[in-house]
Amino acid sequence: MAHRKDSIGTGPSQRQLRVGEVIRRALADVLNRGDIHDPELAHVSVTVGEVRTTPDLKRALVFVLPLGGGNADQVIAALNRNKGELRRAVTKAITLKFSPELKFVFDETFDQLDETRRLFEQETVKKDISS
Repeated sequence: MAHRKDSIGTGPSQRQLRVGEVIRRALADVLNRGDIHDPELAHVSVTVGEVRTTPDLKRALVFVLPLGGGNADQVIAALNRNKGELRRAVTKAITLKFSPELKFVFDETFDQLDETRRLFEQETVKKDISS
């Protein structure tokens, strides 16, 4: 009997996670070296927090955050404007059958962490935790 995998309630496969991490590291290296020649990216440090790939590995959603969070919209627009050049740079750095199409979005993870910390500092939450 063939193995059937339901897509409901399942997360990314191990392959998707591995490829996402490889792409994340390659992008971080490219951005750190300043290989992309765009004035809006020239003096900006960008954190690549996570890369999520589609099951066929042909598209990748890249979660980024400029250092300090300033000018995030402009930096993300510049990254998306240069996604072809970034895609070529990633392809040179890693070996995949297909070079994934990249889309850059703002990484809200750090904001969510701050909100979680704020909630844990509330007296009512501290009482619930200690009970």
